[in-house]
Amino acid sequence: MKIAFIGLGNMGAPMAHNLHKAGHVLSAFDLSPDACRKLAAEGVPIAPSAADSLAGAEVVISMLPASQHVESLYFGSEGQPGLLERVAPGTLVIDSSTIAAATSRKLAQAGAKRGIAVLDAPVSGGTGGAIAGTLTFMVGGAASDLERARPVLEKMGANIFHAGEPGAGQTAKICNNMLLGVLMIGTSEAIALGVANGLDPKVLSEIMRRSSGGNWALEKYNPLPGVMENSPASKGYAGGFGTDLMLKDLGLAQENAAAVRAATPLGGLARSLYAAHSLAGHGMLDFSSVIKLVQKPG
Repeated sequence: MKIAFIGLGNMGAPMAHNLHKAGHVLSAFDLSPDACRKLAAEGVPIAPSAADSLAGAEVVISMLPASQHVESLYFGSEGQPGLLERVAPGTLVIDSSTIAAATSRKLAQAGAKRGIAVLDAPVSGGTGGAIAGTLTFMVGGAASDLERARPVLEKMGANIFHAGEPGAGQTAKICNNMLLGVLMIGTSEAIALGVANGLDPKVLSEIMRRSSGGNWALEKYNPLPGVMENSPASKGYAGGFGTDLMLKDLGLAQENAAAVRAATPLGGLARSLYAAHSLAGHGMLDFSSVIKLVQKPG
């Protein structure tokens, strides 16, 4: 299958690489020359532009940072046409960016008018899941379109859920990431408290992991350096899922909560704490670095 893949960041690059390894014919692109060079070194064909990547594509996949980037890509900006005008009718568009549900619905509606099927399919699982091909996809759109997409998604993920109509995948994703942001702060507080009392963080983390406080952060993403060899915390909080991206997702959750009049007090507090962490100069670090806010100095 010929696939155009646009957006080769920490998540997009390994996702595209897995599709390439699975035998799909890829044409990939990113605005970052470095990102393109890195993937080209792994044998993935790179297109001169996003528009050029569409040639002969049966499927278009995008993995971009935020709503404005998705809108610019598909609808155009500054007088330049967007990709939606160039995508051939009958093509399947899969947007795996984490964006506002309203933007996903807008894209799906515009695609339908041109005979283009659009799915919002944000992911969970982090860079480790992207590399291993074990991501979870939360999909919004028609069930029949998801079945068309499934053979492609299965090469990048281990869990594929149909959340509902267009935009539903994004709603599921912001609910998940709001919980993730909250539990990472709680896990950080607990570990910092134990360390301040002289406990060994590895022992404490294992006790909590196997007890009622067990969670994903303790299982796979410990926020304290040295506890887990392969976690971003043990790599200077490099790579992974950036603090500013978590802040963006928590903002989306709060916007949605306001729109539907849902109470999310912990989500709001988490957003404020990540905002403070970002303002302190840690926006580009992995979100687990939020433990720096609660660690005892020294």
